[in-house]
Amino acid sequence: MSKKLRITLVKSAIGYPKRQKLTVKSLGLGRMNSTIVHDDTPPIRGMIHKIIHLVKVEEIDA
Repeated sequence: MSKKLRITLVKSAIGYPKRQKLTVKSLGLGRMNSTIVHDDTPPIRGMIHKIIHLVKVEEIDA
């Protein structure tokens, strides 16, 4: 059973560096309160770490 991460964009990326905006977009988050489910992998964890102040992360079993 693999772990999944539910990632929700809770704060806008407006006013933050372009790199953080691109990270939000590459995770698949577009609008405020949009949610996406990703596998729990080191690259995804690293991307979340860079924008932790903009997102809410929940671990789910899938």
